[in-house]
Amino acid sequence: MDHTVDVLIIGFGKAGKTLAPYLAKQGLSVIVVEQSSQMYGGTCINVGCIPTKALAHQSHLIAQYGLGNTEARQERYAQAILEKDELVTMLRGKNLKMVNEQSGVTVITGKASFLTDHIVEIKTQDGTILVEASRILINTGAKPIIPDIPGIQNSKVYTSTELLNLGKLPERMAIIGGGYIGLEFASIYAGFGTEVTILEQGATFLPREDQDIASEVRTVLEQKGIRIELQSHVVQIEDIEKNEVQLDLSSPDGLKEWRGNAVLVATGRAANTDGLNIEAAGIQLTARGFIQVDDKLQTNKQHVWALGDVNGGPQFTYISLDDYRIIKDHWFGTGLRTTSDRKTVPTSVFIDPPLSRVGLSETEALQQGYDIRVVKLPVTASTRARQLKQTDGLLKAIVDSKTEQLLGFTMFGAESSEVVNIVSVFMNSSQPYTVLRDTIFTHPSMSEMLNDLLNLV
Repeated sequence: MDHTVDVLIIGFGKAGKTLAPYLAKQGLSVIVVEQSSQMYGGTCINVGCIPTKALAHQSHLIAQYGLGNTEARQERYAQAILEKDELVTMLRGKNLKMVNEQSGVTVITGKASFLTDHIVEIKTQDGTILVEASRILINTGAKPIIPDIPGIQNSKVYTSTELLNLGKLPERMAIIGGGYIGLEFASIYAGFGTEVTILEQGATFLPREDQDIASEVRTVLEQKGIRIELQSHVVQIEDIEKNEVQLDLSSPDGLKEWRGNAVLVATGRAANTDGLNIEAAGIQLTARGFIQVDDKLQTNKQHVWALGDVNGGPQFTYISLDDYRIIKDHWFGTGLRTTSDRKTVPTSVFIDPPLSRVGLSETEALQQGYDIRVVKLPVTASTRARQLKQTDGLLKAIVDSKTEQLLGFTMFGAESSEVVNIVSVFMNSSQPYTVLRDTIFTHPSMSEMLNDLLNLV
């Protein structure tokens, strides 16, 4: 046996990289194994929220202020990709240093595979390493789902990870999938000047949102030149010219063709367990292929836990961070913290402007039998929005008529990703909506719209 340790963490994601230094400070011996030196720090830093939001910011600036002709946009896009790469490289190195050099944790770059439920084989460039661990944390994240479409293994077809490394701005792009990841990339590339078409198999746009919100989002996206085609099924993908690809589509109107320079596949994400040899450890999976855990993130093996996207929970880096808190409390605290404590988790989709929500939608509240009051306010009512020249959007609040508690809040508008955090903290306080309605906010600000919105209840 090459190493015998207290804790082995497989994957350098948010939960694992935060836990590793903490566990080392508690006197435990810790190894973190990551299969790629390009993924130190996890999905968020390298191929997720950080690089996409960096591009979204540059795209927003170009869309708002303009940047001349196609050549100028190409140059600005190339510069944005370069700046994104520099940011990611800096953060990747910072994360490695934080875990490896500053905390005493051993980081091994290689592919981990279970031999037994306590012994893991790690294949590195220099050979194979065997590690026996008393406790094991699986933190390997998720990966894009590649649908079974003839011709999808095409050089012009990209996953979200691959698209982030595309150096040349495509003139025309199709996005297969109208979910949140697809919408973010649609907004980014449309802002840079790409002609974007979203192809969604379903009959409803943004089915998880109330339809008044979804309709507002669709209107704004279409005003940016984004085409949204529902009930559109990709039958085949084929090259037609050196720089072009063709999609054969089936729709209620019959067969269609789309031609362009790039295709993004954004049809969901699956657990990243390839090669882990989970079966050898006897670890159970869910029907969807994620690692099955209880409300304390423990698998059916009492000494193995699964953290972050790989356990099938909400796929956000801040949920992975909360997984760290659960393990910390379970191992060294009260043992009372669980996933069921996450009653109001805010979300933001970084389209332009961002769409943010916390709590129940109107549809969900009615389905759960609440007697509700619903109020809405257009973003145009905000002085701050007019100053920012970002007046698109809508705010919506759902209030329980009996308890006067705020059940849900949605904001499609500028700076909603910040405003929703205020509402989330407030909802966790379990106070009546009137407290937030009468809270004093700075002026001018987007958050003060909460006063005006809740005054309508």
